[in-house]
Amino acid sequence: VQLQASGGGLVQAGDSLRLSCTAPGRIGGAGWFRQAPGKDREFAAAMRWTDGGTYYTDSTKGRFTISRDRAKNTVYLQMNSLKPEDTAVYYCGSTPRTYNSGYYRLSSAHDSWGQGTLVTVSS
Repeated sequence: VQLQASGGGLVQAGDSLRLSCTAPGRIGGAGWFRQAPGKDREFAAAMRWTDGGTYYTDSTKGRFTISRDRAKNTVYLQMNSLKPEDTAVYYCGSTPRTYNSGYYRLSSAHDSWGQGTLVTVSS
């Protein structure tokens, strides 16, 4: 199942962007991951759908906010105070299964993925 991700672009350091990702089916949890050039994919933020419980990695906590629109089956990633080191392709993942919110930080927790959207932050 393919998720539809959008919202990437080229911004300057300190700017904001909001990424969106829509899933065609039931969501138990969703997450945002990113992969910078030459690096492994890493976790950014995750949410358990039922109660909105969230989980962030240290580098995104306080600057990024994951949220959801249950009616639209869409998960968002609001990214503020962007830094050049945030430059990456951002991927959304989802699963219909319900786990503790922290479990969604694992790539293996997600069954479906979006195609990725590029975020470039210039200094």
